[in-house]
Amino acid sequence: MARSSSGFVAGLTAAALAVVGFLTYQASASAPDSLAAPKKTEKSPSATATHASKNKQDPNAVPAQSGIGERVVYSVGDDRVWLVGEGGKAQRTFKVAPSTVDPPAGRYVVSSRSGSITGSDGVPIEHVVRFANVEGIAIGFSAAVDGSMPEPDPLKKTGGIREKRADGDAMWEFATIGKKIVVVP
Repeated sequence: MARSSSGFVAGLTAAALAVVGFLTYQASASAPDSLAAPKKTEKSPSATATHASKNKQDPNAVPAQSGIGERVVYSVGDDRVWLVGEGGKAQRTFKVAPSTVDPPAGRYVVSSRSGSITGSDGVPIEHVVRFANVEGIAIGFSAAVDGSMPEPDPLKKTGGIREKRADGDAMWEFATIGKKIVVVP
């Protein structure tokens, strides 16, 4: 008896979920204690964005507690991203416009990408790189096709971290599926 296509798709879906689960475990297992998830007795991180700069001396320096190896580092407090190469040096750094919902500090991996879609704010966007989900809201980097980087509407919960188009192009090339994303305060 031949397998049905729905059985084949179910098998592929199960395999994909297993790979994502393994990558998530691997990323969390290698996280230093300073980036570990809070204990159950601690207050959990808020989904409300609060931004205050952390590094006044050299905003271009890769944050010290952001791990090793190739990775994308996103500082919620500085609204800055670093694309870090294998040697630990930033290949590129740039400012971003934050979303209204911040991902908690920690380690993630790029889980999905979209070449071009319409953002939750109705703006056409490109080079979407998703890595987290907070309270049902997908969190990721993207660039508006029209080049705009508007202030997010505080009354709407959105997860799109906006980049300039050139920065979005660089992120798209660098942050492939499975690439490490480290979020720091």
